[in-house]
Amino acid sequence: MLVKVPALKKNSNLPNNPFYYEDQALQNGFDFIIGVDEAGRGPLAGPVVASAIILKTRRFVAKIDDSKKISSKEREIAFDEIWQNAYVGIGIINETVIDTVNILTATFLAMQQAIQQVVDRLPVQRKTFLLVDGNRFRTELPYSYQTIVAGDSLSFSIACASIVAKVMRDRILNMYDRVFPGYGFKNHKGYPTESHRKAIKQLGHCPIHRRTFRVS
Repeated sequence: MLVKVPALKKNSNLPNNPFYYEDQALQNGFDFIIGVDEAGRGPLAGPVVASAIILKTRRFVAKIDDSKKISSKEREIAFDEIWQNAYVGIGIINETVIDTVNILTATFLAMQQAIQQVVDRLPVQRKTFLLVDGNRFRTELPYSYQTIVAGDSLSFSIACASIVAKVMRDRILNMYDRVFPGYGFKNHKGYPTESHRKAIKQLGHCPIHRRTFRVS
């Protein structure tokens, strides 16, 4: 039976424990806890990428935090350690689908892909619970879930998903920088920077641009 737990907002009264939400789910009888986050909702170009993470251990050497709070080098180091010490699922929804269904729906689809992929990698199927970054989520998957505002700063599992999604998307945009030179994708990763807007005005849209997003 799918259960949606009310969204949790950042609460200064909560214990300073990066596994607080994971422990709560375990105490409620769930066996596998999946942290879910995405990267790429705001850019003018490229896909939205989601990641779903089930930790195999809680012992990490790398710095694990909201991907926006750590450097590119720290994210790459953390990415390698997460890949070794967790079950990882990746969901990628491209710009064509984003333009067709809207970015919010595309984000949920990417998250569903990532969740299904990581569940398929589990050695056994047991009671599973999702911790999802943000205040909204929609899924057809049969898993109970809880949305957490600023979850990538509050839940270790979500932070890991945040890092993996960000690194994967950055790598995709680095590749597109070589395919579509002149736009600067390697630098701004598709986000609406001044240099990106200027490049669009000079060169026009390229195939990975989201046509439903406003440039100015």
